[in-house]
Amino acid sequence: METAVATLDVVIPVFNEEADLATSVERVVAHLRTLPWSFRVTIADNASTDGSAVIARRLHHAYDEVHVVHLAEKGRGRALRTAWTGSASPVLVYMDVDLSTDLNALMPLVAPLLSGHSDLAIGSRLRHDSRVSRGPRRELISRGYNLLVRGTLRTRFSDAQCGFKAIRADVAREVLPLVEDNDWFFDTELLVVAERAGLRIHEVPVDWVDDPDSRVDIVRTALDDVRGLARLGRNLVRGRIPLQEVSERLGRASADAGGGRLGMQVVMFALVGVASTLAYGLLYLWFRGSVTAQAANLLALLVTAVGNTAANRRFTFGVTGPRHAVRHQLQGLAIFLAGLGVTSGALWLLESGGGRGQHGIEVAVLTGANLFVTMMRFVLLRAWVFVRHPSVEPVATT
Repeated sequence: METAVATLDVVIPVFNEEADLATSVERVVAHLRTLPWSFRVTIADNASTDGSAVIARRLHHAYDEVHVVHLAEKGRGRALRTAWTGSASPVLVYMDVDLSTDLNALMPLVAPLLSGHSDLAIGSRLRHDSRVSRGPRRELISRGYNLLVRGTLRTRFSDAQCGFKAIRADVAREVLPLVEDNDWFFDTELLVVAERAGLRIHEVPVDWVDDPDSRVDIVRTALDDVRGLARLGRNLVRGRIPLQEVSERLGRASADAGGGRLGMQVVMFALVGVASTLAYGLLYLWFRGSVTAQAANLLALLVTAVGNTAANRRFTFGVTGPRHAVRHQLQGLAIFLAGLGVTSGALWLLESGGGRGQHGIEVAVLTGANLFVTMMRFVLLRAWVFVRHPSVEPVATT
């Protein structure tokens, strides 16, 4: 007989948790039965060496809603990837076996995904309305790590590592192949990739009580996370992650897709702009030696405009591949013509005021004009050239 697909699949990764596993799973099942959606609980036995696998099988026989996945290798990310990939449920959930997060946050966690409002949802211990009980050492490490993530990768979500998350299955199918890490950095990488692809992440304040029996090696995990941040940052800057393609397939593409939040786009655009402005000045002086000022301005601006559009397309707005490349260049040339009007006007005003032939003054005036053109260029690239309209379809529930 064909079994109905559960709306929610709650995955609990387990490694040597024989003491708490049965009690935790029974609490989760009892709570899920109070919610209005069908569900199953998947125990992802993460290469346990104690009696966790035996207890998991007993729970599977005791509860129709409990399923078990056994993995031969450790790694929280590997466990989640395996369980989520093998699930047919439209909404996939993850929570730690210690149940440090109050289960009352589960309904507000999954509701935005079921309605189609959001693509991912995370519990946050760092929101002002969260209630958290843990020691100062863990509090300091958690806040320090999340500040590092926001500072280096310019993210908007507040808590990368809280063991309480949910994701739409269609989003997971697209995003999981882009996540390399299989251990503790998996959470952070998943969220960063999703945010850079223009997906919506919903945050839920949680009541959270620290587990004093946690087996996480904080120092080793922190070092692995720092290495993960460096690797992910390099891949993002070099455009190695096909973010735009994912956002387009999901119908979530926007001006933010690929380039991250506005602040990161401004940083990347500024770097490209500085390089373009320096190239423009050098090209202008080179052309000026053999042509008029207006002609040198035209040639220098034309060459840098093509390079500027290509660089911003790749690094600022995260667009890769040949799709729409010609259209983007044509739109960039239209912006170039507007910029040409501004710089030519500035040059005409300089010549009218008696500044003709003074190459140093010409460069200074044109540099100032080009700074204005650069700001205008960013606004038009973001609002016209690389803008897309997101659409979100609700998940059908059973």
